[in-house]
Amino acid sequence: MTIPEIHNLFLQSNGVVIDTRKIISNSIFIALKGENFDANAFAQEALQKEASYVIIDNKNYYINDKTILVEDSLITLQELAKYHRKYLKNIIVIGLTGSNGKTTTKELIQVVLSKKYNTKATIGNLNNHIGVPLTLLSFTTETEFGIVEMGANHQKEIEFLCEIAQPDYGYITNFGKAHLEGFGGVEGVIKGKSEMYNYLKSNNKKAFVNIDDSIQEVKTVEINRITFSNNKESADIFINTIKANPYVIIEYNNVIIKSSLIGLYNANNINAAITIGNYFNVNNKDIKLAIESYIPDNNRSQIITKNTNEIILDAYNANPSSMLLALENFIQLEKENKFIILGDMFELGLESDIEHQNIVTFLEKQNDIKCFFIGNHFFKNKIKKENFTFIIDFENFKNYLQIKQFQNNTILIKGSRGIALERTLDYI
Repeated sequence: MTIPEIHNLFLQSNGVVIDTRKIISNSIFIALKGENFDANAFAQEALQKEASYVIIDNKNYYINDKTILVEDSLITLQELAKYHRKYLKNIIVIGLTGSNGKTTTKELIQVVLSKKYNTKATIGNLNNHIGVPLTLLSFTTETEFGIVEMGANHQKEIEFLCEIAQPDYGYITNFGKAHLEGFGGVEGVIKGKSEMYNYLKSNNKKAFVNIDDSIQEVKTVEINRITFSNNKESADIFINTIKANPYVIIEYNNVIIKSSLIGLYNANNINAAITIGNYFNVNNKDIKLAIESYIPDNNRSQIITKNTNEIILDAYNANPSSMLLALENFIQLEKENKFIILGDMFELGLESDIEHQNIVTFLEKQNDIKCFFIGNHFFKNKIKKENFTFIIDFENFKNYLQIKQFQNNTILIKGSRGIALERTLDYI
């Protein structure tokens, strides 16, 4: 069966699913294979749950005429999404990537554009070679704006995702020290993320650009761009004032926005949403209302009160760039009894030791802040300092927390997803 034929069946269905637990009547189940599973084995279950069709790539699981046998289910999913993107001729797609802040920025852009348009966006962080196709297939002819988050941990991935999503506009949050192992260092990160700029330039599309970022300013000189800045009044959107203590307050064009986001590192996420909303004629009143009503969740820059402690929970993920920014912001907060709890940063490859050491060195001059370093990577770089505690894993940290009591503190919790430091809340 050809992709146009499958697309015709898709248009008559209730959407695509890749997990039998999420099947609804008249949906199409696409069986994907992973390292430890083969979803072809669930084709029969999918039909029993009233899937209209199942797409498989293993003939041993063929059932009946509701079974579509293809050479590769994943490629079929991707090609179907690409075909659907071309089918949606009137939609405006905004592609979004970067090392830090992608998901928060995506959510801010969505709440702003939703004030005026029918807008859909990537759910959660489904931003890879599977998530991007699923996001595109969630868009309909009624969708006016589609916001597609794109993640990557190696070269050519953003290029590949752009070919599927075919963005009309693009935005790169920043170039940071994330996925260094896969990209091959910071220069590799810049090259890999800039594949979005290459796509936009080659296809005569537009980029939203923070021209206070000197690298991005240079890389987009030859691209049709819409700019914002806190320093250059020549930018299309000039941000007059940025404050954060701890919540970010933005002033532009006589509008003051008091957000529920913490840290200066979130300011440009807000500025991008302001710029995009302004460009697409969302009025300032609605931009302000949208951003001020946005409440972060999923362990991203949340402020939580637990017993007598005020906790800044930023434990969704971490890399050297985002951790340093979070620390800089926390240090400047005018609070007493400050504690820092940091977890290991992953996917740093050969740079891991030096980057963990850099974080420890950065905090060495902080004598009044109690610092906990959790995980094997930090433990390998431990030093003796009165206010520093190094613990090799979370289980040992949990035992420590069960003995000690935290009271009347302001606490920053930051670490990579793999160490799941949000578990600390159960013991404070």
